[in-house]
Amino acid sequence: MNTEVKEAGWKVIKSEYLHREPWLTVRRECVELPNGNRIPSYYILEYPDWVNIIAITKEKQFVFVKQYRHGIKETRFELCAGVCEKEDATPLISAQRELLEETGYGNGIWEEYMHISPNASTHTNLTHCFLAKDVEKIGEQKLEESEDLSVHLLSIDEVKALLFADEIRQALMVAPLWKYLSEQAIVFPIMEKITP
Repeated sequence: MNTEVKEAGWKVIKSEYLHREPWLTVRRECVELPNGNRIPSYYILEYPDWVNIIAITKEKQFVFVKQYRHGIKETRFELCAGVCEKEDATPLISAQRELLEETGYGNGIWEEYMHISPNASTHTNLTHCFLAKDVEKIGEQKLEESEDLSVHLLSIDEVKALLFADEIRQALMVAPLWKYLSEQAIVFPIMEKITP
């Protein structure tokens, strides 16, 4: 069994766009692997980068939104999130804009927390996850026509309960939340009670 992974990229033999829309761009490529094998039809989904925000108020409340997601046909709690627009100079500006538009919260102390891929095998984009502490209500929601969401302030115990009950379905939001809880040593006392 070969356990060594070659780091060389794949050679693109042919590439063609099958569909181009603002929210769905698909291309099919014929690629050659470093070992010489070919994949005649490999599909790539092109998206702009995304952002999400773990926003925590000065009172230690987590700013969540609740909205319907048609793909899974469920209404769920989520972190505030959105797209890095072309006019935004940086992902941080995108994240700050999204938090203000969707929730009316802003200011605070911001740090870029982690970068994750929605699906590294087929998606071209990254999600930039931010941690924003000491945010405060500075305005009202300014939702787009396609957005219908409500804002909720949750305690750390409520966030933990949602995670342990698998109530947050979006993997790109679950990953930074679990990272945050583990770094704060918030999860481990609970885990000890669960583990025999």
